[in-house]
Amino acid sequence: MTFESGGRFTVSAMDTLRISQLAARTGVPATTLRYYESAGLLPAARTPAGYRVYGRDAVDRLAFIATAKHLGLSLEEIAELLAVWEAADCRAVRADLRPRVLARLAAAEERAAELASFTATLRAALARLDALPDRSGRCDPSCVFLEPPDAPEPGPPVAEPPVACSLDGGGFAERTAAWRRLTEGARRAPLPGGVRLTVPADRAAALAELVVSEQRCCPFLAFRLVFDGPELHCEVSGPAEAAELLDGLFGPPEAPEDRPPGPAR
Repeated sequence: MTFESGGRFTVSAMDTLRISQLAARTGVPATTLRYYESAGLLPAARTPAGYRVYGRDAVDRLAFIATAKHLGLSLEEIAELLAVWEAADCRAVRADLRPRVLARLAAAEERAAELASFTATLRAALARLDALPDRSGRCDPSCVFLEPPDAPEPGPPVAEPPVACSLDGGGFAERTAAWRRLTEGARRAPLPGGVRLTVPADRAAALAELVVSEQRCCPFLAFRLVFDGPELHCEVSGPAEAAELLDGLFGPPEAPEDRPPGPAR
């Protein structure tokens, strides 16, 4: 006997799990399994009586989803990653996942710095509370706790990074060649103070590594990677003084009439 789901796939009854069995095996509640199905993450077939049944690979699929969620990926990103996981090899999954993890790491480090600052504020407030005398009267503006924390002493102004690449001639030529290889066939569109490059998403891992290297020698450049299905948009911007450098690395943006619409090659 076989069961079909919308004509998409057929599984043998010997190889299926009912929703209660899958929930018991994986620890994922049945309500979540139904939600994953509605979100397109976990396909389910139906018996003639209308019961949901899942293939044995659903256990591995749920483990994959759980790991991706633990890394902070959204359900939309997990759906994109699952498509790669199903259709390609492990190398392609790694290439797709690595820049997403890099982005989450940068966001986590930023939140960690904010949390450290907030922790210091709370410790200072606690110290002021502990220093208050025991008074029976009402609080008033003279209470130490109501005083704002001491402002840090102003330090020397932070110098803006110079608009100049720190690589020497040979290193700059090698870096330029690396950008040209990765952006070959890319669509280029102008952005305020920069350019947007659109390339196939399978270049994401190599492109993310190159961005990290570029920011070490050119910290005045700002990069943003945006996934859009099979394509990856790399947005680069910098101060006005960096326009010549941007043109040297990526070439001038194309006018709309210079290139027909369509995915990057």
